[in-house]
Amino acid sequence: MDTLRTPDERFVDLPGFDFAPKYLEIDGLRMHYVDEGPAAAEVTVLCLHGQPTWAYLYRKMIPVFSAAGLRVVAPDWFGFGRSDKPTDDAWYSFDRHRDSMLQFVRRLDLRNVMLVVQDWGGLLGLTLPLAEPGRFTRLLVMNTGLGTGTVTEGFKQWRAYANTQPDLDVAKLLKRSTPVLSDAEAAAYGAPFPDVHHKAGVRAFPNLVPDHESAPGAAIGREAAAFWSRQWTGTSFMAIGMTDPVLGPAVMQSLRQLIRGCPPALEVAEAGHFVQEWGGPVAQAALTHFKLA
Repeated sequence: MDTLRTPDERFVDLPGFDFAPKYLEIDGLRMHYVDEGPAAAEVTVLCLHGQPTWAYLYRKMIPVFSAAGLRVVAPDWFGFGRSDKPTDDAWYSFDRHRDSMLQFVRRLDLRNVMLVVQDWGGLLGLTLPLAEPGRFTRLLVMNTGLGTGTVTEGFKQWRAYANTQPDLDVAKLLKRSTPVLSDAEAAAYGAPFPDVHHKAGVRAFPNLVPDHESAPGAAIGREAAAFWSRQWTGTSFMAIGMTDPVLGPAVMQSLRQLIRGCPPALEVAEAGHFVQEWGGPVAQAALTHFKLA
């Protein structure tokens, strides 16, 4: 298997992101993660990004959580960020990514976890408590969904567009969808992907969303839906980027109704899909809700 590793110099002097990189080897590949705050903290925050982003997405939330005395762990999925990037699009699968993150959680022995998810961070992350229910006690969920085998028309349009862009300009996409970003911040999102060969994960993820009943990941997505509606006993908080054209208010309100005990959402009027760009106030609101502030 051919694997690429983005050169370290691509990650020098990224605005707002001066966290030391840490690495864990899983199945022969190196996974990158940020690990901030006290290692012995009572609560650990696990921040899972989506496509085509990486741990940089959480740069505004990590300091808020760590300042409250929480440990904050933000890994990069394989194919993204500073994690290794297999070059074969066919290598990427729902089950492979889910298994790698379960290994990550177990190897670091993360406990009393506040699970923070958005986009693919939710499609995959919301299935993790099925395997390790005792580790997760809180949920902060932003624009995402469960991969149960049905998809929206908006997602189909995004996937069709993504499939015409094998060398997707990540910086340009982020700048267009989140105009508040500076050019330097948008470029930081593109830092892990210097050329088309580094973008197999970016290309693969839209086509891994379970879009029919027997698609890989759909069955576990339905199990997760049952878990969150019937078995979840933790505390939840939802924030919605209200201008998201794909996973916006309607999708998120349906998800809120599914999550047992989820209170009315924090509606971030100016935010789109990448809610974390308004992450400081969102993180503070979540801490207040969870009585951790």
